[in-house]
Amino acid sequence: MKVNKIGIVARCDNRDALWMAQNIIDHFGMKVDILVSPDTAKPLGLKNYKIVPIKNMRDLGAEFLISIGGDGTVLRSISKMEDPLPVLGINMGTLGFLVDVNPEDAIETIGKILEGFTYHERIRLEVTFNGQKLPSATNEAVLITARPAKILTFKIMVDECEMEELRADGVVFATPTGSTAYAMSAGGPIIDPRVDAAVIVPLAPFKLSARPWVVPADSILKIRLTIPEKKAAIVIDGQYTYSITENDVVTLTEAKNPARFVKSSVVSFYEKVQDKLT
Repeated sequence: MKVNKIGIVARCDNRDALWMAQNIIDHFGMKVDILVSPDTAKPLGLKNYKIVPIKNMRDLGAEFLISIGGDGTVLRSISKMEDPLPVLGINMGTLGFLVDVNPEDAIETIGKILEGFTYHERIRLEVTFNGQKLPSATNEAVLITARPAKILTFKIMVDECEMEELRADGVVFATPTGSTAYAMSAGGPIIDPRVDAAVIVPLAPFKLSARPWVVPADSILKIRLTIPEKKAAIVIDGQYTYSITENDVVTLTEAKNPARFVKSSVVSFYEKVQDKLT
């Protein structure tokens, strides 16, 4: 089925990304309705297109979102949507696992996708802080020390069972999508995105037996600091940071609505890993 309406967002501090956004609008603006995010429209001086916050694009009929930039642009865009639109990532950065389309292939690829497309879903982690819902994590939620060179002591619970009490620089809770990001750099395993799981990776633990864990995605994970007067932060997808102290509880479990990514090539996940990491 042909696509009638799309959304577009570009990294607003990147001239190449903005140029690509304008190029896409010029090529396809007469073929489909285009909703443009405010941060993208402003530097381009757009007046003849509907300027719509990303969170409202689905309600206004957008069928997928073109994200122009790097993985960070994709993650920010997804975090703004309660029920994420399928995202097509155009890579204007360096190493990117969530941006499949190279700039030189963008116009041709979008043209094909407008004739009809499919997408795949990937789990996200719902994050709550003392019962208050925070943005869901597409890649990871990371507990880190708020002060450099200070070690944290914390307890991790899985479905109300104590998994570990650790002294460490922090811990990464990652989705399979995020297993190739911070979690991998910290020594965690790479997980096929078709697997419904979460990975828990300690950061520089002061315990030789501390190792990464892979748990079911629908597990209820809780983390609590166990030493008074220690300050830490929880960082979601590298975009949102919240300070936590001893009595705070962070809870993570599988989010109701997954992230969605437009299928733009026949390259497998394993081929992509080989390409990106060699």
